[in-house]
Amino acid sequence: MQVDWRHTGEPVSMKHFLTQHGISMRLIKAIKHGEGQFIVNQRVQTGVITVNAGEVAGIRLPDEAADPTVAVSTGPIAVIYADENWLVVNKPAGLTSVPGPSNRTDTLVNRVKGYLLATHAANQKPHLITRLDRDTSGLVLIAKHRIAQSMLTFAPIQATLTKTYLAWVSGQLTPATGTIALPIGREGASPKRMVMTSGQPAVTKYWVLQTTAKMTQVKLQLVTGRTHQIRVHLTALGHPLLGDVLYGGDQTLIDRQALHAATLAFQDPFSDQRLTFTAPLPPELQKLRF
Repeated sequence: MQVDWRHTGEPVSMKHFLTQHGISMRLIKAIKHGEGQFIVNQRVQTGVITVNAGEVAGIRLPDEAADPTVAVSTGPIAVIYADENWLVVNKPAGLTSVPGPSNRTDTLVNRVKGYLLATHAANQKPHLITRLDRDTSGLVLIAKHRIAQSMLTFAPIQATLTKTYLAWVSGQLTPATGTIALPIGREGASPKRMVMTSGQPAVTKYWVLQTTAKMTQVKLQLVTGRTHQIRVHLTALGHPLLGDVLYGGDQTLIDRQALHAATLAFQDPFSDQRLTFTAPLPPELQKLRF
């Protein structure tokens, strides 16, 4: 595939031109090592390249073949949105995002690979932009090729990516709105995280939606993205997620953590349009509605 832009202004190096449009140095280096081509006015350029005012410059990459080390799964995926650059899916609770030692054959990545093969996608190697814990449901954003992945890790574009979560926690969470700024770390080999002074900075914003004597529904937005961040922060406040076994959540009403990635939005660098998505609640969370 090829992407390019018309240059305005003073002459610049190809590297500077591309990085200003969100192409990572990692991808630029890969092209220099033969994994693609630099293009100026539809002609392949090599060596030291200068992009002048009025010229159309960019990169051309071959289609990505499927990774032979990743197994194919024909398990279902709920596609919320798909175009030539992006795939947004509604991941169910119980499905791991990426292959690992305990499951290498039926994760979200395996299922997306099966989907890309079945739909004869030009690029067949998925790049997960966002991930969810195994027992968290909701929206996951996937780049369909390396250029899309590179552009969404470019800081100005990455800053446009927003996600909100819905959670159900034990007790009455107060105050009604707040920002949790507590560092999160890990002790030893345990998968459990905790608030600790030596941990990494972590910030979560929240808004209480509904509450009863025993339960609160809350909307949350991550400012940082630490592992188990929402689960750890709410537990630290004394309000663990319902159903969260690892962090001591009450399992009376639900047998998995009551957390759902409900909305996702970002500025599409290809169309310059704001894309916004919403994932419906699964049945087990609908039952928790007030």
